[in-house]
Amino acid sequence: MASVLVVGGGIRKTEQLLPLFEQIVNVVHRHAPRAALAFNTSGGDSVEAALRWL
Repeated sequence: MASVLVVGGGIRKTEQLLPLFEQIVNVVHRHAPRAALAFNTSGGDSVEAALRWL
């Protein structure tokens, strides 16, 4: 079964949240190293972002 984590643009694009974004990516990599990472631009395209990797 494929795993995908969608990281939202609100975390990724906000400079003040960059340390949180890095922590999220590193935790996912550590605990689910085979999971694909997908990135959305808004809540409205989260499904499309995940489907790109499923």
